[in-house]
Amino acid sequence: MTCEVRESGGGWRCAGVRWPGQAPELGWSRGGDRRVSVLAYGAGIGFRALGERHCVGARGNVCPLGAAVPGRSTGGRCAECARLDRAHSVAADTMADDPRTYRVYLAWFGPGMVKVGITGEERGAARLREQGAVVFSWLGRGPLMAARRTEEVLRAALGVPDRISYARKRAVRGRLPGAEERAVEVAELYGRAARLEGGGRPESLERLPLEVVDQAELFGIDRAPAPVRSVRELVDAGVVAGRLVAAAGPDLHLAVDGVGVVVLDTRLITGWDLAAVPGGPVRAEAGSDAAAGAKAGPAEAGSDVRVPLIDIGGGGVQGGLF
Repeated sequence: MTCEVRESGGGWRCAGVRWPGQAPELGWSRGGDRRVSVLAYGAGIGFRALGERHCVGARGNVCPLGAAVPGRSTGGRCAECARLDRAHSVAADTMADDPRTYRVYLAWFGPGMVKVGITGEERGAARLREQGAVVFSWLGRGPLMAARRTEEVLRAALGVPDRISYARKRAVRGRLPGAEERAVEVAELYGRAARLEGGGRPESLERLPLEVVDQAELFGIDRAPAPVRSVRELVDAGVVAGRLVAAAGPDLHLAVDGVGVVVLDTRLITGWDLAAVPGGPVRAEAGSDAAAGAKAGPAEAGSDVRVPLIDIGGGGVQGGLF
């Protein structure tokens, strides 16, 4: 079982977790080169952060300033690159003539935690996996502006927010109701949305039938211990190492000896130079095609976390470095 950690000497930097298919992947970049590491539950993963964190740039372009960014920033971008990235996103409503087909979805993250959103049809359910949606159903499909208008109408009519923080998602992820109860809540909300036909929803949006998709098994959260703490930020020489037991959205759930399950939001590791942890659950192998590798299996027990942590759901910091 293989999990790769790039060597900082080669200039590789992590681009965070992606979900193009049924398994999470860590993206890596070095200049214009790109690589991915497919992650597997039960495998060890570990790294040490080196130096300081730098802006990841925008839209595939390197930050012209090479700006340093705060360790707690989940965006990983300086103000200028964040502005550029946002300006070209679907959420900015600057692409009214976009010819692609979009889908409107209903995403469920926990009891009473639901949002309505849109995504490009060609992406399939990747957006739902990226957000860590435990359950979802499609609502409709059509042109961008019709999808956007439907999204706004449903948010107001159903009384749901436009976004849900990852802190809230993590707080309930370890104590979710059963699959049947999850499906019922989504089906009820779908029914409420369907009854709004003609109540402000554009006619150009095709309604899609109810199909409840539960992703708890895909994420591994239905069989992993509940997380107890999450990484607050990385620091120079800070270590994160453990065994991957679950993943949801950008979050990796790592079993760490003496601590329990720790959640690593991979948005916090973008922009850092990372080195494999020697003597831990992973070991570096220089000279491979992917710059460096790290291998681990479930039987390898070493683990360590030496970065600031915060209690999940409690809001208290777990004592700095340890």
